[in-house]
Amino acid sequence: MKVNLSTNNLYRNRLLKRGLEFVADNGALFAAGTSLTLATVVRPLSIYLTPKTDKENKKLACAKSIASSAVGFGLMVGASVPISNSVKKINNNPEKYLKNETIKKLKDTAKPLTSSKGYQFVTQLFKLGIGAVAAIPKSVITCALIPSIMLAMFKHDKSDKQNKVETINQKNTVKSSKNLTFKGKIPKEPLTNGIAKIIDSPSVQKFANKYKDTNYAMHISALTDSVATGAFIVQTKNNKKIKEERKHTLMYNAGISTGLSIGTSYIIDKVLDKPTEKIINKFKEVNKNSPKLDKYVEGIKIAKPTLILGGVYYCAIPLVSTFLADRVETGKNRIGNSKIYKN
Repeated sequence: MKVNLSTNNLYRNRLLKRGLEFVADNGALFAAGTSLTLATVVRPLSIYLTPKTDKENKKLACAKSIASSAVGFGLMVGASVPISNSVKKINNNPEKYLKNETIKKLKDTAKPLTSSKGYQFVTQLFKLGIGAVAAIPKSVITCALIPSIMLAMFKHDKSDKQNKVETINQKNTVKSSKNLTFKGKIPKEPLTNGIAKIIDSPSVQKFANKYKDTNYAMHISALTDSVATGAFIVQTKNNKKIKEERKHTLMYNAGISTGLSIGTSYIIDKVLDKPTEKIINKFKEVNKNSPKLDKYVEGIKIAKPTLILGGVYYCAIPLVSTFLADRVETGKNRIGNSKIYKN
């Protein structure tokens, strides 16, 4: 009985409800904030606990983790908030921005438009999809900042002339990166009307109604990570400021991390389907009279894959990926050396 009352009180908690509402409205920013929190503490710790792995490779992996999360959060603050605000405008007054035909096609029977699965799906494409759009610039900036973070975080041999030259170059890079800004005045009404125009598209409505019952939150997150990793690998390969002998390990680490985390996360997500459904049903029962119930439930569904991917990617996978990346590169070097000796 006490446990039941405790659970009910948790589901009624105002802070929890505000958090779920924030997640529903700002899914990409929530994901970036979660990544920033885990990447600056948990993941570096996991990497440093990796046994029998080259220290320099550990440092590169840590620098990549911190740079990626920091840049991602900065981009999401600048890009996701205007989109979230525009979607809220449409939510509050759909008749002003959307055609009547659109509302009829996306609206479920006897439900407000904002509670319909089709409308939630298409608006989440904007709110979560901005992460996929920002993935490439995020990876470009991340790769450029890795040497600077390496210099800031780890000590270098003062007698190494090459490091001194690199230090000067990185200072110039840091100065130039300060000119980058993620903020900008985006006209609100044109953005809102632009989003509404896309929602009004018959093909978008057809797509939304077809895939509204899929695990789209997980699919978008997986796509975002895949695009970001691919772009990062390309940028790392072309980055002249990262030592050639370290590039391949860093690229292997990124690819292995993303591949393992996506695969593992899908499995965990599937296993947690029934427990999550029970939680949602209980939450609905406790908050059945809340006018924002559908918004809270939407937040739970968006938070689930984000927390799973974050937990797997930043806690469990770093140990495995850092170890495997180091072994792959060591194996390649051994094969290369053996060929030289044979010749």
